[in-house]
Parts: sequence; structure tokens; C-alpha cells
Amino acid sequence: MREAMTGGCQCGRVRYRILIDDRDAYLCHCRMCQRATGGVSIAFKYARKADVTWERAPERYASSPIAVRGFCAACGTPLTYEAHDSEYLDLTVGSFDDPSGFRPTQHSGAESWHEAWLDTTGLPAERTDQNYRLVQRWMDAIGKFPD
Repeated sequence: MREAMTGGCQCGRVRYRILIDDRDAYLCHCRMCQRATGGVSIAFKYARKADVTWERAPERYASSPIAVRGFCAACGTPLTYEAHDSEYLDLTVGSFDDPSGFRPTQHSGAESWHEAWLDTTGLPAERTDQNYRLVQRWMDAIGKFPD
């Protein structure tokens, strides 16, 4: 059954609604995605362009001769990868309002992956609200810790 989901950029300027068929997603490790996001990989949801409704469309950057990348010009959030000759696009999983149900089902661009970043389960973990310095910055700035 198709499911409606929403998402957008960090500042809220660019928003979308999408109908998805499943919660499958993938990680892209290619050098272009690494450079476009500043990360070691990016999580994408592959979807039909026709299933996305933009309340406000993202700006698009011609990142290569074969594709554009959608982003918010105000806050810089990466939102899409869109090949010119495809009816599909990739939406960044992190831009969904609730990305928690997505599951990675494959890797792309494996020639560029950084293996040490693939399994980090043994590393120490800290909740954001347990980081005293960060919490104090928020308290000093707005008097509360954001949701």
C-alpha cells in the first residue's frame, strides 16, 4: 500500500509531499555524493518524480553533465539527485520529517566507501541532550533545548 510522507529542508523554506511504495533506501558512497554533502556517504530514497509534490521546489545545481542536485539556497540542505534522462529521483532520507522507518537495502558507489565508517556499533555514543556544552549554548541562545 502506498504511503504519504512529508519532508523538507532544515529552515523549512523547501517542503515536499511524496507517495512511497516501501521504506527501502540505499547509501551512496560515490565521490560526487561525498563532495556534494561533505559526508562519507548519503542515504537516499529512490522514487518516481511524479510522486513528489513540492510546496516550494528546491533550487537545482548541475553537478555533472548527467544530473542535477536539488537543495535549499537559504540553508544549504541537500535534497535530491536527479538524472536528466530518468522518471525517478533520489530524495535524501535525512530530509524526511520522520526518517526513522527507512532501512538501507544496498550500497552504491562502493568503490569510494570508507570501510571504517560502515560499522560504528562499538564506538561510544552520547545523546545530544547529554552534551552539556551544546545544551548550554541552546539555553543561552533561546532559553530551551530544541525538539
